[in-house]
Amino acid sequence: MADTTLMRCDQCGAKNRVPQAKLAQGLQPVCGQCKAPLHTAAGPITVTDATFAADVERSPLPVLVDAWAPWCGPCRMIAPAIEELATELAGQVRVAKLNVDDNPQTAGRFDVRSIPTMLVMIGGREVDRIVGAQPKAAIKAQLERAIARAGGR
Repeated sequence: MADTTLMRCDQCGAKNRVPQAKLAQGLQPVCGQCKAPLHTAAGPITVTDATFAADVERSPLPVLVDAWAPWCGPCRMIAPAIEELATELAGQVRVAKLNVDDNPQTAGRFDVRSIPTMLVMIGGREVDRIVGAQPKAAIKAQLERAIARAGGR
């Protein structure tokens, strides 16, 4: 079924096949199990020390956490690739941005010592870490491994 996108429900975690044609028409898909709207908004979400547990640790999807700072040149350099991955992998991976200057508690908890650092999280646990500016293809490959791993949990 190449004309469908597999989307996991943020509420119950059920996997849903959504026809790409319906997404292209702008229709809002709902979960077949719990009837909750499926999150189709593409793009990274901003997380903070206060929202990290709810948005990242309790996510039914794998999460890529981009630890960055506004003054960091390499962080700004990879930002467009992170945005593209959030759109391309919507429904399969959640992408979050964590400003380390504004959220030192979470940055310290995960021992973020240099930026950019990208944490790959599944079920609230760090399963992979990408340090430094990497090509989009390398980041995507690690995310695809996380998607496959999350499907087997």
